[in-house]
Amino acid sequence: MLRTIDLRGRTLSPAELLATVPRAAAAREEALATAARIVDDVAARGEVALREQAEKFDGASGHDIRVPAAHLDEALAALDPAVRSALEEAIARVREASAAQVPAPTVTELGPGARVTQRWQPVRRVGLYVPGGKAVYPSSVVMNVVPAQVAGVREIALASPPQREFGGRVHPVILGAARLLGVTEVYAMGGAGAIGALAHGVASLGLEPVDVVTGPGNNFVAAAKRAVAGLVGTDAEAGATEILVVADDSADARLVAVDLISQAEHDEQASAVLVTTSEQLADDVQEAIAPRSAATRHAERVATALAGPQSAIVLVDDLAAATAFSNAYAPEHLELHLADPRPEEFVHAGAVFVGADSPVSLGDYLAGSNHVLPTGGQARYSAGLSAATFLRPQQVIEYDRAALAVVRDAIVTLAEAEALPAHGEAITARFED
Repeated sequence: MLRTIDLRGRTLSPAELLATVPRAAAAREEALATAARIVDDVAARGEVALREQAEKFDGASGHDIRVPAAHLDEALAALDPAVRSALEEAIARVREASAAQVPAPTVTELGPGARVTQRWQPVRRVGLYVPGGKAVYPSSVVMNVVPAQVAGVREIALASPPQREFGGRVHPVILGAARLLGVTEVYAMGGAGAIGALAHGVASLGLEPVDVVTGPGNNFVAAAKRAVAGLVGTDAEAGATEILVVADDSADARLVAVDLISQAEHDEQASAVLVTTSEQLADDVQEAIAPRSAATRHAERVATALAGPQSAIVLVDDLAAATAFSNAYAPEHLELHLADPRPEEFVHAGAVFVGADSPVSLGDYLAGSNHVLPTGGQARYSAGLSAATFLRPQQVIEYDRAALAVVRDAIVTLAEAEALPAHGEAITARFED
């Protein structure tokens, strides 16, 4: 079911490793072009475009795009007590972990009367996307909303696709989770169109443009973020999910198999990759995957994802080669099933799960970490969603006259060196009297 890439006996440069990692490149390119057209359509035609897209992609029409408050109240009242309890536990854990991500202001005294303060300011308004196509993700409501609240964001708009089986309403469990968190501005709109609407605003819906757009989704949602980047801030492109498992002969093939399947059930474009030094483990995982993937609820989706070009078993000579491959791949989720895991050496990953009892599913729900993470190799330079996503570092400079006098001559010298004499004159003018 999973193809095998054998890198044993080969010494590859970082560039060569990047060329060997399994990616669904064609799907990504198609998503970029399509998402840009959809975003442009929403920017030009607003609500009309959103309604056409809802009918085409979600099978919904005539629905309330802006969710009435009564729908939120009804959803919370009808929320299954067990689901509510689990959500409350997730909220508490994510809130506690997110609080640690807010830096305290710092003051640097550079001399008498010379002070620079570093402070972190929240953005004013954010748009949070919660997917709802092939599955329902109340956990993504928690992962988006809680860090924004912890950061101090004042206005939160949440978007999720309309559901045909609920008469065009957002899924009631997502609405219940939003209401549980005190979110009152919710829109029934999905995919790239929702990202475009949050970024550009839709006057007829009372939707004002946001400052930052975040949230996971499929490749079209990730591509739409790229289309609006620059107009608004975005988190990393959290597209179709990825799991990379690095394992040696100490690993339990059954656990590796179920973890690969768990992420493959998200989407046909999901990536499931095993990198191992053990040919025996590779064979055992293949054997374990077959019956379990066939028996799972979303067997067809899992089979498509595992058979796709984005999924593979990669054989390497040693742990150093496995580490190099993982760092080149830069997975969204990295699991280490190793006798000596050394997580500090795996520097490129959205999140690292160490040991057999720390599966990705833990991070998806109740670890306290955030599950909105970069995909497509972006973990090499981007971070997962956190309170910091919604914060801007800002410097406050306070010098008195004496402190300015200390650096006066150096400023004038540099201004002259850069042929910007008025810069220097702005300093010397303060001492003319």
